[in-house]
Amino acid sequence: MSTDLTRRVPGATYRLQLHEGFTLDHAAEIVDYLADLGITHIYCSPILQAAAHSPHGYDTVDHSSINAELGGREAFDRLSAAARRRGLGIVLDIVPNHMGVGDRTNRQWWDVLERGRASEYAGWFDIDWDAPACPGKVFLPVLGAALDDVVSAGELTLDSGGGEPVLRYYESAFPIAAGTAGGDVAEVAARQHYQLAFWRESASLNYRRFFDVTPLAGVRIEDQRVFEQTHALIESLIAGGQVDGLRVDHPDGLADPLGYFGTLAARNPQAWVVAEKIVEPGERLDDRWQIAGTSGYDALYDVNGVFVDPAGDAAMTDLFREMTGVTENWSDLAYDAQLQVIDQLFIAELDWLSRVAAVDLPADELRAALRELVACFPVYRSYLRTGEEPRPGDVAALAAARADAVGRRPDLAEAVGVIVDELLDTSRDSELRVRFQQTTGPVMAKGVEDTAFYRYNRLVSLNEVGGDPGSFAMSVDEFHAACVARQRHWPASMTSLSTHDTKRSEDVRARISVLVQTPSWPGRVRDWFTNNARHWTVAPDRSMEYLLYQTVVGAWPLPLERAQEYAEKASREAKQRTSWIEPDPEYDQALQSFVAALYEDAFVVEVEQIVNAGVLSSSRFASIAQKLVQLTMPGVPDIYQGTELWDLSLVDPDNRRPVDYAERRRLLALATILGPDQRHGYDSQGLTKIFVVQSALAVRKRLPDVFADGDYVGLTVDGEGAEVFLAFMRGDQVITLVPRFAGRIYHPLPATITLPAGSWHNVFTGVTFSGTVDMETLLSPVFVALLERV
Repeated sequence: MSTDLTRRVPGATYRLQLHEGFTLDHAAEIVDYLADLGITHIYCSPILQAAAHSPHGYDTVDHSSINAELGGREAFDRLSAAARRRGLGIVLDIVPNHMGVGDRTNRQWWDVLERGRASEYAGWFDIDWDAPACPGKVFLPVLGAALDDVVSAGELTLDSGGGEPVLRYYESAFPIAAGTAGGDVAEVAARQHYQLAFWRESASLNYRRFFDVTPLAGVRIEDQRVFEQTHALIESLIAGGQVDGLRVDHPDGLADPLGYFGTLAARNPQAWVVAEKIVEPGERLDDRWQIAGTSGYDALYDVNGVFVDPAGDAAMTDLFREMTGVTENWSDLAYDAQLQVIDQLFIAELDWLSRVAAVDLPADELRAALRELVACFPVYRSYLRTGEEPRPGDVAALAAARADAVGRRPDLAEAVGVIVDELLDTSRDSELRVRFQQTTGPVMAKGVEDTAFYRYNRLVSLNEVGGDPGSFAMSVDEFHAACVARQRHWPASMTSLSTHDTKRSEDVRARISVLVQTPSWPGRVRDWFTNNARHWTVAPDRSMEYLLYQTVVGAWPLPLERAQEYAEKASREAKQRTSWIEPDPEYDQALQSFVAALYEDAFVVEVEQIVNAGVLSSSRFASIAQKLVQLTMPGVPDIYQGTELWDLSLVDPDNRRPVDYAERRRLLALATILGPDQRHGYDSQGLTKIFVVQSALAVRKRLPDVFADGDYVGLTVDGEGAEVFLAFMRGDQVITLVPRFAGRIYHPLPATITLPAGSWHNVFTGVTFSGTVDMETLLSPVFVALLERV
């Protein structure tokens, strides 16, 4: 870590999803609660002016103002003042990669559309003005039909009712360049600096976008002028002491992430900065980046993996293959999914790569080789820079992609080699290198996270952002090694278990992982497949069916409406029987009817039975255990809104539902006055979880240096049941002890731990221990222990 940010490094953050239904003033109202919980920093989703009614804020349209729907600058000042009164800081999520361009509220984009290349903002956006589809214009695939058909139907009109003449298409407006307003609609449209087109013609798109989202245009933040104008307000909030840190969204989309973070650090040396960077298992974060670390998906991967029982690998794999008929291994399935999204979603990006590749190859061969390399790239992107020797990690990633691509397409071996050599030649500028590095991330995100994760349903708790579903579990030794490395290299990195982007909440994930230790699960699944086949009105989708069974059990009680909404999203993301761009109405209706029929059948009774027969209690222990590990392992823990109690949310937008803070205040107050035996009476409400969260955060506040700088030391548990437990020490002052496999603690095998010399006080129970102690005694009655040296 190349930062000196000790003054503003948070002790613990709390992520809030802001929108017009939960504003900055609403955030101010819960400051006291967050302070009492033990949070040090409020962590806000993007607050700059976004598109109207934005549910997330990632579609910024004006960097110079705070979102009016959130209350504007005045509301932010009120939040800042309230936070200061309780000693809390603020961390902001910022979006340097792209802007929302869906309507005229983005004045820079509007000016580009009106003036074309002559606009002073033409350099703001990543536009290929020389693209063959419409040279000198911006290609806008926004219409519901071909332009001629839209004009013939009278859907595109000239409108000067507001004073400034515009082309209007329903609620959308487009500027008319000076001197081009004469004639009929078709003639006026043809004279503009943009080309309106059918939305299905996005293959001709000539501006960089965020993933496959056409209304989010890529910004050239590498231009110093653009950087300064887009960051001026944020930097003023940092300089004024109202903002302590930043979470930078999607840095992999930038032309030069290293340069960006260097500029950000030089201009804001006092800020704590983390990057929303997906570090694949085995990949190392670039230690040249002047940041504190990532937003925590790497920590999520470690914690998630160490709580999965490896003994269930073979049985769960066999059950998955038997029930779904899927025979592909994970890597092949992910490769197929990435090829599919390239062909369906990223044709424009592949065309752009082909145009800028300065290599002597036949056009078809070049395009095919690029397609294979992108699909085979093993990490989100490389970070090659002109004039710098390639990093070993980047060389290794390209070598792996080359070997995989050639192995799958030997006929392209020469072309793939030529392209890789071109990418690695950093002695000169290469637009291909920049564009290639900006393309692999979106393809992996859409191909793996948003496609393959919905197809490879062996154990869906493994199908998480930054995860590797092909790897079943993580050993204690591997977990210890990861934590030692994190403390050594990125001690102020964020850690997360749930975010606005995770596929399911931490508690749903924990419950699904407990199914590995549930003997009745395979039999139940086989019965469900047999008994529920009659509910399909089309050919059964066995892969989706298995995903639904795990999901319903994981999130139970899950209302029918939420189950159906999830089924629709999951099936369309899987892109096998339906999709967002090619929906199959017959299948879509059949899937909805299938889910409805499940809820009217004995299935829901059987779900209740398997959940209440041990899965529920085991998963609660697992949830508390993984939460304690996250709160005490190296890094800055983030708590996603509401997850201090049980939270059974699924993928967005399900995880953006309103949070009941009155209930959390009530339970937090109870947690401080009730004893361990009394707290168990409120377990259905999550009292023990919020008690553990508050207690652990209180220890972090008492011993900030231990958690910021203290060594991480893995401790050994002895006895036949040793593998069930995880134990580690921070800075010779605090010991964390948890069960890894909560389903096994009902039939415990002997296990003990010899504590380091001295007396150790259990923060949760008040009992003091020393010497060699039985694990069952240590963990009773909370089932986890946090020991502080007396």
